[in-house]
Amino acid sequence: MIEQEDEAPSGVAKDIEEICLRLLSRREHSQKELLDKLALRGFDRADVQPVLDELARQGWQDDLRYAESYARFRIQKGYGPIRVSYELKQNGIAAFDLDAIVQEEAGSWMALIEHVYRKKYTDEVVLERNEWAKRSRFLLHRGFSGAMISALFDELNIRFF
Repeated sequence: MIEQEDEAPSGVAKDIEEICLRLLSRREHSQKELLDKLALRGFDRADVQPVLDELARQGWQDDLRYAESYARFRIQKGYGPIRVSYELKQNGIAAFDLDAIVQEEAGSWMALIEHVYRKKYTDEVVLERNEWAKRSRFLLHRGFSGAMISALFDELNIRFF
């Protein structure tokens, strides 16, 4: 009877490991993402965590590698620091420095916001108040701060009437 109880958890651990490796072979995942996905499949979080710890120890799963990959992808898509940080927190990454990645991908946050803005909008410098607000909301939704948007509009001499 004891042997059967010992076999069941190892069988569960084996199932958890197989699912994790299948998911990790497609793309990087944070530990929180894996925990959530496995919980949806009916696995107990207490059974999943030791397997995740072992996969992390072996190098199959790494939250830092996930954060770098995710941040790089989102910055390439034109999202700002507030949005990317928020999304990382939602996926279990509490603190991560995005500046090195944005420097690699776009040069700076200012260069990124300017690229995002110019890709969507024309070079008009005098806008109606409603259009100015609409463009500001677009950039805010993308995750850029109000200060960054003001600095961009100042740099491009964009004014409203």
